Amino acid sequence: MKKHVKAISYKPKIEPVLDGRCIQTIRAGRNVSAGDEILFHGWSGKPYRSKWDWRKRVEVKVIIPLLISSYGFRRPDSSWIRWGCNTANELAALDFIDPPTGEALRDVLFSLNCAPKEPAEYQIIRW
Repeated sequence: MKKHVKAISYKPKIEPVLDGRCIQTIRAGRNVSAGDEILFHGWSGKPYRSKWDWRKRVEVKVIIPLLISSYGFRRPDSSWIRWGCNTANELAALDFIDPPTGEALRDVLFSLNCAPKEPAEYQIIRW
């Protein structure tokens, strides 16, 4: 089991994470495994230039690997899903994206992680 520290700075997601309605996050890379522990936190002011405002410790239950591109996303063993389809909208709703659309999810992921030039590895992390 590894321990991770991750910030949540997307404002519409903070309260649902704290009160237990949101139990997932989508992150670039593939460094988290089921059974790992994550300490999520928020910032009291500007990220990386202020103190932590809140903390929540969780145990990772499920990892779903994804490849993400500007076209859409897919699991490594499945076909591509476009950002505008219902499956993308459902994933956005589970991640508390506002509005809960695939296009808004894409925009949030790309604003936080930069748009990948090629399909990039991501994970859906659920606790």
